[in-house]
Amino acid sequence: MAPQQLPLDLAYRPALGMADFVIAPGNRDAVAWIDRWPDWPSHALAIHGPKGSGKSHLAHVWQARSGAVFLERAPTDEAPQAVVLDEPQGWPEDALLHLYNRLREAGGHLLIVSETPPARWPVALPDLASRLASIPAVALAAPDDDLLVAVMAKQFADRGLEVNEDVLRYVASRVERSFAAAADVVARIDRAALAQQRKVTLALAREIVASS
Repeated sequence: MAPQQLPLDLAYRPALGMADFVIAPGNRDAVAWIDRWPDWPSHALAIHGPKGSGKSHLAHVWQARSGAVFLERAPTDEAPQAVVLDEPQGWPEDALLHLYNRLREAGGHLLIVSETPPARWPVALPDLASRLASIPAVALAAPDDDLLVAVMAKQFADRGLEVNEDVLRYVASRVERSFAAAADVVARIDRAALAQQRKVTLALAREIVASS
């Protein structure tokens, strides 16, 4: 048995530029909306889709272009001119409504990223419900095998690993068809390769997939 090296629990840093985003039919519309800014028909846009589908990646692309600020809570002073809200359903409804109105009145812009489109959020405040329903919403679709392969290739490359397409195809055909599952198996293969001081081969991929 190969000697085990204890892998340090270090987060890798993904590339988050538009050139690093894998464009496919299921996300092309969302990319087009980001490219279209600031010529949006509304001051706000919502991008929704499953976990790991690229919502945060596109939000960072838009942040770089617009100078937007990611907000985790309602601002206590003047809001920035461009704001990203990541899954803000837990905000107090009056605070979310106030921020929406403030940005619209100031000529600012708002990008919301969430798993569910804002129009379908359970909202009690009628004014907020109507504002959320008016926001253009674009979906990111679940991936097919080709997109999973491309996404995993990018994730391995972000970790400094080159992986044969046969390995990628094998894994894509056997994991859950979701970006979250792809990210998880890439992380586990990376950790196993580091711990065992092995290259990422089909044999290693089989071991990791079989252990799921």
